[in-house]
Amino acid sequence: LEVRRVLFRSITYGDTRDQAIARMRTALSETVIEGISTNIPLHREMMIDQKFLQGGVSIHYLEEKLAHRESVKK
Repeated sequence: LEVRRVLFRSITYGDTRDQAIARMRTALSETVIEGISTNIPLHREMMIDQKFLQGGVSIHYLEEKLAHRESVKK
């Protein structure tokens, strides 16, 4: 049984979506957590993903992205 715990949560905001994304990029670039693996690299990747940046992604975006990453690894 794998238990996942929330260690850190970051929420950003801005006058525009682009501003909020820019602030999140900054927050993620300044975040350092040592000694355990985190999903910070995944969130950094999302902040430069063109599909995400264009907006209009569905609730399945992350599921599809992770499935694609796994298929590329094989």
